[in-house]
Amino acid sequence: MELDKVKKLAAQLLKVGVKRVYISPSQMDKAREAMTKDDVRGLIADRVIRKRPAQSQSRARARKLAEKKKKGRKSGRGKRKGTKKSRAEKKRTWVKRVRAQRRMLKELRKEDPEAVKAVGYGDVYKKIKGNYFKGKKYVKEYVQGGKK
Repeated sequence: MELDKVKKLAAQLLKVGVKRVYISPSQMDKAREAMTKDDVRGLIADRVIRKRPAQSQSRARARKLAEKKKKGRKSGRGKRKGTKKSRAEKKRTWVKRVRAQRRMLKELRKEDPEAVKAVGYGDVYKKIKGNYFKGKKYVKEYVQGGKK
C-alpha cells in the first residue's frame, strides 16, 4: 500500500491528523507492505508508526511580558482601558476616604472641641463609617455648621 494511505489509516487509528503520524524512516518498506487496517495496528504496536507530540502555542513571550508587568512596566497611559475610577479597587478607595475623614474629625476635635461636642463626636464617627460624607470637606462643613 502507498505510504500516504498507510498514514491516513494510522491517523484514523491513532485519532490524530495525518501530519502527526510519524513513520520510522529505517522501516518504510515494512510500512509499504501493510495491506489491511490490522497490519497498520501491528505496526503501531511495534512502534514503527508513532504519534508525534502535539505542537502547542509557545508561552515564552507571554511569560516575558508577565515578568515585565510584575515589575510595574507596561502600565502607561497608552495601555489603560478603563477610567481611573474603574481601575481603582473599590475597597481601597473607601478605606482611604474613611481614614482621611477620621483624621479630619480628630483634628477638628483638637482645634474646636465645642463644635464637635455640639454635633456629637460618636454620631459623626458613625456617619463616617456609614458612608454619609463624600469627603473631608463635607465632614468639616457638617461639624462647623452644627455649632451655629
